Amino acid sequence: MNPARPPVLNSLPPHRRAARTLLTIAVVLALTAPAARAEKGDREKPINYSAETGDVNYLTKVGTLTGNVIITQGTLSIRADKIVFRQNPDNSLSASAYGNPVSFRQKRDGVDEYFEGYAQRAEYDGAKEFLELFDRALLRRGQDDIRSNYISYNAATELFKAEGRADAKGLSGDADPGARVRGVFQPKSDSPLSGAGKGKDGGTDAGKDAAKAAPKAASPDAPAAPLKPAGEIAAPAPK
Repeated sequence: MNPARPPVLNSLPPHRRAARTLLTIAVVLALTAPAARAEKGDREKPINYSAETGDVNYLTKVGTLTGNVIITQGTLSIRADKIVFRQNPDNSLSASAYGNPVSFRQKRDGVDEYFEGYAQRAEYDGAKEFLELFDRALLRRGQDDIRSNYISYNAATELFKAEGRADAKGLSGDADPGARVRGVFQPKSDSPLSGAGKGKDGGTDAGKDAAKAAPKAASPDAPAAPLKPAGEIAAPAPK
């Protein structure tokens, strides 16, 4: 007796067929590059933050900040409307950030180049050097970028992963990539074709388009307050 064979997609009931279709929409891209971790010295630096209001526990090193929030640690910076963060035992920073958009920026170790992420929500685990971006997500390294509604990036291994998910927040418009993964890899500087497609000022047309479409992050050099005990940040007094 032959073992039972898995059902063909077309023979599945409509509701199961729809679920299977949603699963097949997911597109995974694994892109490796020469090893160059995030800036190693960042976790040895103090964690600075500023916000309009906040609740920070000095003993547990856990806090919730709201209103034009900026958190920095060395070359790492996160900007959002709301950030829940903690200082890990190894002094690295972990955070859940929410905004329109959230912006994340950090220098690559040993390279004069940053990687940047933008999304409606971001989850960052500093101990694992792992960043997740949700909804209208854009991840850029140098002039290369990738867009989707879900992107993860392991800064320790430089492994990217993107999935074409539907927007969990129900956003719409040209900025929403929908259930697709899109990206651009610029020609390498040592490529014989690297000069192709340059404009009058020497920049590539694709690079200019990507720069125009990307959200603009505020300067990471804005002043930030040192970590303080809970209660020292309070809501502004009513007018």
